Amino acid sequence: MRVTSKGQVTIPRDLRELAGIEPNSEVIFSIEGGKLVISPKGGKQQIEDRERLDRFMAALERMKDTGDQSIDAEALMNMTRDR
Repeated sequence: MRVTSKGQVTIPRDLRELAGIEPNSEVIFSIEGGKLVISPKGGKQQIEDRERLDRFMAALERMKDTGDQSIDAEALMNMTRDR
């Protein structure tokens, strides 16, 4: 497969169908493990990734202001060093 001077390639029909990419639909490009990945926007993987990110952000929000503010970074490093 060859990339045009405009950076375009034709995705073979069989691959488009397997990936759920329909004509005139939007796609998302990402790099995973050094590989270029094309997936349909709003596809299953994107929804799962968004849900995982939302759960992570909610966990961070729950932890907000729960730390001991009297411990400075150096004291924390001393407590966790050589464990």
